Amino acid sequence: MWKISSVLAGIVLVLLALGIVMLASTSGVRGEFSTGDPGYYVKRQFVWLVVALIVGFVVAVLDYRIWRRLAFPLAAGAIVLLAAVLVVGPEINGSQRWIRVGALSIQPSEIAKLAVVLMLSAWMTHVGPHAARFKEGLLFPLLGLGLICGLILWEPDYGTTALIAAAALTMMFVGGSRPGHLLIVGTVGVCVMSLAIMQDAERSERILAFLNPEANRDAAFQVIEAKNAFVLGGPFGVGLGNSSQKHFYLPEAHTDFILPIIGEELGSVTCVIVLLFLGILYCGMIVSERAPDQFGRFLAFGATIMLTLQASINVGVVTGLLPTKGLPLPFISYGGSSLVISLIFVGLVLSVARKSADGPRGDRSGAAIKDRAHRI
Repeated sequence: MWKISSVLAGIVLVLLALGIVMLASTSGVRGEFSTGDPGYYVKRQFVWLVVALIVGFVVAVLDYRIWRRLAFPLAAGAIVLLAAVLVVGPEINGSQRWIRVGALSIQPSEIAKLAVVLMLSAWMTHVGPHAARFKEGLLFPLLGLGLICGLILWEPDYGTTALIAAAALTMMFVGGSRPGHLLIVGTVGVCVMSLAIMQDAERSERILAFLNPEANRDAAFQVIEAKNAFVLGGPFGVGLGNSSQKHFYLPEAHTDFILPIIGEELGSVTCVIVLLFLGILYCGMIVSERAPDQFGRFLAFGATIMLTLQASINVGVVTGLLPTKGLPLPFISYGGSSLVISLIFVGLVLSVARKSADGPRGDRSGAAIKDRAHRI
């Protein structure tokens, strides 16, 4: 397993290095305009990177099984923070997503992603073969999941809600919950989110812009400019630091829409980034398959799915394949909370891999997980 661990760690380090380089390139214009310091964002991100690397390393060397005992207290803490942000969180662009503690801004929905993975890993391990039952496999896990997703939807943050719900239902499917039950829950969730979007004029415009961007150019300008960035870059790019789109043509160039700037400046490197995330998916699935126990299998699987699904959604959004959702690209986009949680996920996978290398192969109880994961 040390080879898989080395490959996974190497991939993540490459993405982190690329993220810092590109953030230095993309955020200078906004930094100078907002604060008078072109290096404002990259310096803050570098500090977060150091913190995230330390936290990720600690998680990787710890025995991942301690998280089984901490899963439900952490989920309760995440719920408290999600409720608190609706009370004390400042409203930014029509949403309340951050809690400010001095100079720090914490995004509770990022903590909720970790809490959901831990909570479902612990619960699905606990119920084992009883996951096919309605109460054990659907009702009880949905009580916590529904509360977390409901609070995030209330912020509102539709992208993170959809991400957590999709990753959670995938984990429940792999854990043995009945597909019919999950299909009903998924359908109800889509309907609820659709009704919420219909009551939100800004989000409704985004959906219309996605369906017909040319007829809704004002609402679709981010995606249109993102596509222009890819076209301007071509296969070889215009050169590092030479992007024209980052000069406020693409407003979120350092966060959600950093990938188009990479495409404009470095060309085909964007394809390499996609391949690197596919590499993370492959490594994570191998670690999950070879985990020494069922909790380790769920944990590695959930962490990998949450990371790679978020990356997939981000790529889908900036290429116009999905409606705009506001999800950062893991390891690359600006954002301290996202960076720390992403490296915690990597640390969890590496911890499972380390225990797999230390001991014998896991029990046979994970066969159903492996079979269902192969069917996704």
